[in-house]
Amino acid sequence: MFLPELKIGSKTAKVPIFQGGMAIRLSTARLAAAVANEGGVGLIAASGMSNEELRYEIRLARSLTDGIIGINIMVAARKFSEIVGTAIDEGIDLVVAGAGFSRDIFGYGKESGTPIVPIVSSVKLAKIAERLGATAIVVEGKEAGGHLGTDTSVRDLIPGIREAVSIPVIAAGGCLHGQDIVDFIKMGANGVQMGSRFAASIEANSAPTVKEYYLKSKPEDIMVIHSPVGLPGRAVRNPFAEHVMTAGNWPIPRCDNCLKACKHNFCIIRALTRAQQGDVDTGLIFTGEYISRIDEILPVSEIFRRLKEEAAAAE
Repeated sequence: MFLPELKIGSKTAKVPIFQGGMAIRLSTARLAAAVANEGGVGLIAASGMSNEELRYEIRLARSLTDGIIGINIMVAARKFSEIVGTAIDEGIDLVVAGAGFSRDIFGYGKESGTPIVPIVSSVKLAKIAERLGATAIVVEGKEAGGHLGTDTSVRDLIPGIREAVSIPVIAAGGCLHGQDIVDFIKMGANGVQMGSRFAASIEANSAPTVKEYYLKSKPEDIMVIHSPVGLPGRAVRNPFAEHVMTAGNWPIPRCDNCLKACKHNFCIIRALTRAQQGDVDTGLIFTGEYISRIDEILPVSEIFRRLKEEAAAAE
């Protein structure tokens, strides 16, 4: 199949691929711009960033590409509205919001003309999002990495949601190859969001030890932990994740009050930051369910080349 273009508001992606917004700081300007340069939608992971850092990353991305650049932000973040406002002020092309659902964000989008793309995991939320003004929706299934809103496969979610809404539907969770993209499009999706494949890319802003840890993981190494956000989260098994699952918590040296509501069983910002910096023992390494199927760290350009080649050969 020749992959179709994906229209989001006034923007058109030549390749129907969103790069997942992976926090903390795995998805920064370099990765987002590389994806945008290949015709996809590049996302900067804004969660955990200050306003100044986000402005810098958006401006850097703009200097590296004239493609589509958006942000991904956790609704659960205390500074959610502030960060969205900063991104809109910088002229961001779109905002993807997950780890919760915000009704307020649609007002920001209408006022500025910025496309709002919420992450949903049910027909009910998909319909609400469309009614409130979503330009598109990301439909995320149980196969996804990070925070999860469902235990249902994305392949079971897409048909019903496609029937329920008329806006573009982006399938997320378990998409690694060109055949997967073709499968989702045939189900009715307009595009896909891919996280794990780009987490294991040269341009991903994580330490080499983390990327190598992905390659070493086996199916049995993938687990679901209880996040302070109040949602389950999929991660690679390591000493930190094992300890949290067994003891129920990890000591918090200082609380920065970064979430609207926090269970305080560990500090998610610090845990994700430790992982991004290369601490594979005490860091939280979020991942998709099928990360073990990836066996190479590749540049974004080669990932796109292979995806398009695989899609062309797909049935």
